[in-house]
Amino acid sequence: MKILFILNPKSGKLNGDPDKIEALGHAIQLNFPGADMRLTKAPGHATQLARAAVLAGYDAAVAIGGDGTINETARGLVGSSTALGVIPNGSGNGFARELGMPMSVTESLARLQKPRVFSCDAGRANGELFLNLAGVGIEADIAWQFMQHGQNGARGMWPYFKIGAKTAFSYQPKNLTVETDGRSRTIAPLTLVFANGRQYGSNFKIAPQASLTDGELDMVTVSDAPKWKLALAAPSFFTDHWRPFGITQTKHVKRALIQHPGEIIYHVDGEPRKTQDRLEIAIEPHALTVWRPCL
Repeated sequence: MKILFILNPKSGKLNGDPDKIEALGHAIQLNFPGADMRLTKAPGHATQLARAAVLAGYDAAVAIGGDGTINETARGLVGSSTALGVIPNGSGNGFARELGMPMSVTESLARLQKPRVFSCDAGRANGELFLNLAGVGIEADIAWQFMQHGQNGARGMWPYFKIGAKTAFSYQPKNLTVETDGRSRTIAPLTLVFANGRQYGSNFKIAPQASLTDGELDMVTVSDAPKWKLALAAPSFFTDHWRPFGITQTKHVKRALIQHPGEIIYHVDGEPRKTQDRLEIAIEPHALTVWRPCL
């Protein structure tokens, strides 16, 4: 079997350390003798490497990194017979958790030696692919601020926490016109999420009944409730079933149109984006062949 591993050398605990990258290369060869490995050099490079893997006839391209690296790799594989494999090495690792991947890189490598193969849906936000989640609202706003903050060189969990805490008390929901199934309504949610998978990562399940294979997205509306009520509701998002009444509403959709005069900040798999006036969401059934870990 011909396999290409696409590694983001700056992700997770690797953090650009050449010794750790070399050790990972040895672990790959131990589990997949003869496999190839390429390092990403810039944003978007994983997509280029994945497309090259398709043209070269690889059976699979395995992304090693966070949700961003996995998303980029998937973009290069859509519509091809080259499968997407995932080795989690980010922070939240939402899509990897959906696949049932272990959070240990070495254990994940071992579990992919005899993968289970399935056809996976993908979403589109203004045409851009997302595997797990896309949405507008407070988390998209936080992601946008964090991206701008990171341009000054400051990254990590502490700046993200500070930005999130500040935004939680200052965020003002916007009026959005949302059209689904030919019906239109105006809402002002704390967040509006379109879920292909169930969670943001770290087992925070925004859409516990979502499926990667049902040909639909779970549209989850989180109401702008009082802060005390949201705080009480927070633990429920780490469960598979229970949700407090009146906090969230879920609807299955294949397409949606979100409109708001002026700029709309949104995210695709946690990566912030900005558009004007309208955001179109759609599901693309069976877009990818994906590897799950062996049992």
